[in-house]
Amino acid sequence: MSQAGDEREPDGPRVEIPGLPPDLGESLGALGASARASLGAAGESAKALRSLVAADLSLARSALGRALAFTGMAIVFGASAWLFLMGSLVAWLTSLGLSWLLAMLIAALLSLAVTGYACWRAVHYFDHTRLQATRRQLARLGIGELSDFMPSPGSSESAREVHKRHAQTPSGEPKKDRQGIDVAPP
Repeated sequence: MSQAGDEREPDGPRVEIPGLPPDLGESLGALGASARASLGAAGESAKALRSLVAADLSLARSALGRALAFTGMAIVFGASAWLFLMGSLVAWLTSLGLSWLLAMLIAALLSLAVTGYACWRAVHYFDHTRLQATRRQLARLGIGELSDFMPSPGSSESAREVHKRHAQTPSGEPKKDRQGIDVAPP
């Protein structure tokens, strides 16, 4: 028995007529699939950015430890160099015996050489604490002080190359951010 308003079409093969748009159900299904794919891609991008930040923080943590170790070395050898230099000065002032002076000066020069090496290595490792890769990626997303100098997120240009090209003004001065602070390169 059929009631009024309960008319059904017979199930059969669907015939598409060229030139007509798809029906509403198919359009909504395609839109939902596209939204799910976009959400999945955004989730994957967020996971990749999280992995990048975690790796960059791990590198910074490791570099900070090494920098502190070399800084401690620089302090120890710098202090010993100071003591040797003072000992040399005292020895020179109290006696004219060259053997004490020469021994103290050689030890002081050796300590100064180690101090210089340790300082150089500390500066090198402190450079890794700047989170360079994360700052470049955030700049590509339009976040941070470098975003004004970076290509758009869809661009195929390298962030590092674009920054090198735009890092200085025509007069050779470093570019400054909105507050007048030099923009540190990534």
